[in-house]
Amino acid sequence: MSRAGPPDSGKSRAEPAPPGRLGPLDPRNLDAEQARVLDAMLAGPRGKSGFLSREREVAGPFAPWLRSPGFAHLAQELGAFVRYRTSLDPRLSELAIIVVGAAWRADYEFAAHAVMAIRAGVSRETVDALARGERPSLEREDERIVYEFARELVEDRRVTEERYAAALALLGESGAVELVGILGYYTLVCMTLNAFEVPLGEGMEPPFAAS
Repeated sequence: MSRAGPPDSGKSRAEPAPPGRLGPLDPRNLDAEQARVLDAMLAGPRGKSGFLSREREVAGPFAPWLRSPGFAHLAQELGAFVRYRTSLDPRLSELAIIVVGAAWRADYEFAAHAVMAIRAGVSRETVDALARGERPSLEREDERIVYEFARELVEDRRVTEERYAAALALLGESGAVELVGILGYYTLVCMTLNAFEVPLGEGMEPPFAAS
């Protein structure tokens, strides 16, 4: 790969992705409880976005999670909130998500949300810098505050008083809690993707340079 960065949805990968440790999950083969959870996801914003469908294999972390439908139900409910219903501007939310994806080098998560981040207003230069493992040059103060808070919590496991005060002033108490929730939920997502070696989806390219 010549350049780290978000995938070009118009390209196909040269070779098919391996199936991952658990293998593909066909919606036609779900049991009743798994089908109820998938139906709940399809009835929400994920279904409207086209991310999930009954016409193709279950994608992303949901394929492993549906092996435990009770867990999948609760996880997807939390995910629906932090993805679609927080008080954060989508630009800031998506920035926080790709900070987590870059820290975990979770191919699927970063490739998927890099595109969403750019659509939400995050610069391609910021996305590319994170994919290379570099500190981005952030001109917008709100992005700098969210990046620094996310980076400290994800990498150092703590947040300094300076970063905490800045995030609180920007987001308020509720927004600060929601930012931590976003970081925590997408850490779970990245752990799932990496533990079960979930492959990239069709049209995705590996976002990180080979190390």
